[in-house]
Amino acid sequence: MVKQTIQIFARVKPTKKSPSVYSVDEDERAGSSLEFLVPRDLADGFVNNKKENYRFRFQKVFDQTAKQEEIFEHIAKPVADSVLAGYNGTIFAYGQTGSGKTFTITGGAERYSDRGIIPRTLSYLYQHFNQDSGKIYTTQISYLEIYNEVGYDLLDPRHEAPRLEDLPKVSIMEDNDQNIHLRNLSLQQSASEEEALNLLFLGDTNRIIAETPMNQASTRSHCIFTIHVCSREPGSATLRRSKLHLVDLAGSERVAKSGMEGQLLTEAKYINLSLHYLEQVIIALSEKNRSHIPYRNSMMTSVLRDSLGGNCMTTMIATLSVEKRNVDESIATCRFAQRVALIKNEAQLNEELDPALMINRLKKEVQSLRDELAILIGEQREDQLTEDDIHKLEEQVKAFLDDPDPEVTLQLGPNMRKIHHCFSLLKVMVQDMLPSGGGAGDCCSPSPSVVPDHDISPPSAELKKLKDMLRQRDNEISILVSMLKKEKKKVQEYMTQLAQLSNGHLQSKSSVQSSSAVLTEESGGKGESSSPYGLRRQGPALSMGRQEAFDIFRRDHEDNVTIDDNKALLKQRFAEAKALGEQVNGARNRINELKKQLEQRRMQRAAHAVIGVPVAQEEPDPVEERLCGQIEEEKKSYKNTFGRLKGLRTEIEHLQLLLDRAKVKLQRDFSEWWDQEEAQLQELRSEGGATGRSAGRSSQQPTAPRPTSSLLCPGFEQRCPWTSSKDKSCELRPLRSGL
Repeated sequence: MVKQTIQIFARVKPTKKSPSVYSVDEDERAGSSLEFLVPRDLADGFVNNKKENYRFRFQKVFDQTAKQEEIFEHIAKPVADSVLAGYNGTIFAYGQTGSGKTFTITGGAERYSDRGIIPRTLSYLYQHFNQDSGKIYTTQISYLEIYNEVGYDLLDPRHEAPRLEDLPKVSIMEDNDQNIHLRNLSLQQSASEEEALNLLFLGDTNRIIAETPMNQASTRSHCIFTIHVCSREPGSATLRRSKLHLVDLAGSERVAKSGMEGQLLTEAKYINLSLHYLEQVIIALSEKNRSHIPYRNSMMTSVLRDSLGGNCMTTMIATLSVEKRNVDESIATCRFAQRVALIKNEAQLNEELDPALMINRLKKEVQSLRDELAILIGEQREDQLTEDDIHKLEEQVKAFLDDPDPEVTLQLGPNMRKIHHCFSLLKVMVQDMLPSGGGAGDCCSPSPSVVPDHDISPPSAELKKLKDMLRQRDNEISILVSMLKKEKKKVQEYMTQLAQLSNGHLQSKSSVQSSSAVLTEESGGKGESSSPYGLRRQGPALSMGRQEAFDIFRRDHEDNVTIDDNKALLKQRFAEAKALGEQVNGARNRINELKKQLEQRRMQRAAHAVIGVPVAQEEPDPVEERLCGQIEEEKKSYKNTFGRLKGLRTEIEHLQLLLDRAKVKLQRDFSEWWDQEEAQLQELRSEGGATGRSAGRSSQQPTAPRPTSSLLCPGFEQRCPWTSSKDKSCELRPLRSGL
């Protein structure tokens, strides 16, 4: 059991102006301290006792220049190591809206270096899984969103929900031991880093995001990304189950300052209410004599019960905005963090016995005891074995010999005839494996080269000399044969690595080509989504007017520059991967050539020794040493290049996922904008028709109907190109509205 308080860290959001309202004091022993200097307002009068200096202490304060990699190394990596050791872990970000919580937890979508804690933690975990061959790991992933106090499963297996309300709703169940269970929350199996990132991007695409006066892309819900890790040693019945919660809380907002209304106001009420309940739980946990902790007040506090004062190693990141208008909220966030630091968690090692494995072991033990008892009491069996029994015994013996598990046994039962027949089969197999002309007793007889002296007549000096020479030649031939076998095995290993590398190149190339094809279809007007995780299906091909509108919408979209930059970067990384692949192939060819030269040199020395040419056996061959040194250098170069190629492949796959994600967002934004414009245009047409009919009734002189081409599309300053077949040169200027 590990007892420790919740670790608190602070991160300051970068600003364009250099504010002078805060300062950071670094102290390696006692941690870091953050100080706010708020001058008094003269408008409050001469009698003003408002505090000017606020000082808070954290484990570490990350200033505006801190990078994402530094955040992961100091905050997320220790928690990930504890999860690998079998302890539960939680990392959650808290702060006002627009202070950088989502960027810290999930990361940005523009650059590969902007990856957040979640993708970097996934990469770190799966890298450890591949390196640790002494354990067997299985991982499962869940993604929960809490929107307006209702839970939704963002990883719905159907993958076709167009709206959040269509996703399955998650409900909380509690057992007799007060353990929380989430109903309708799916656990997705993930065998590789690529599958885990696909699940992450799928959940991020389904999240509720809206534009507010405080943040252009504000997350309107709390999200909990959970990684379940199960590990065990081969043959062991002990399991270690641990889970890692990565929580992105919605930001607190002051409605009086932001001026929100409508749906945004409703969302802000639920967000502030849930954060208020979270603060109540924190205050109750920090008080020593408090007997009741109000976990059940909200869904978020119920889910995070273990993380707050339970069996978990928890870390909090306080995100701060140091602009003058946000100083009050930043100070409130620091006060909340100081209360969180008073909570003590008791993390326990989550070990348990695998029930299925224990049941199988006990069944085998019971059957073995029954067989022994039947043999001891002399239970009668059939007289003769049938052909079917003999065939089954042969298959069992063959499977027994082919199974590498040292604990495997032959399940023959208390039948001595079957046991005797299996021993006979083993004897035949052993005799077949021995050299021809020799039986089982010949393997223990001395070889002709080491015949004892009492079996032959005393040899002469010349015969003894010939025998010594023959023995020496036999030893040399044995050494050469063993060397050839070792070199052949190494060549086969390098060929296997090369084949895997070639497959990796082909997959990377295919992924880049698929990305180019997807973006080409997007700019060409294809309406069918080609995302790898099947988020949404579009309708038929776009019409000419809608196609022109999509081209202009894509050109003016805020993510168009990001898509072009990622395409260029992806092309550059693929060229680098191709160059590294050529270097790997060249190093492999050079290694093979040097090995051939080394083998020829050794064969020449062995041949000279056989024919009697004097060769200095004790002195090393300089040519052989030079070839060995060159081979070692080429091997180092091969390993370094191969490692760089693997890292580059991971970056290429991540860039591909970013492109797919941007494409889905672009198509969704255009569909929503297009539906809004069509609805407004339909309303304008109906109003125009009603006005024309009323004018006709007032004046009996008929008037010509207004042509369709003269209609102005709402949201544009000039006429729409799809309502006029002649005017194609007008420029669309859409009025962007918050989603």
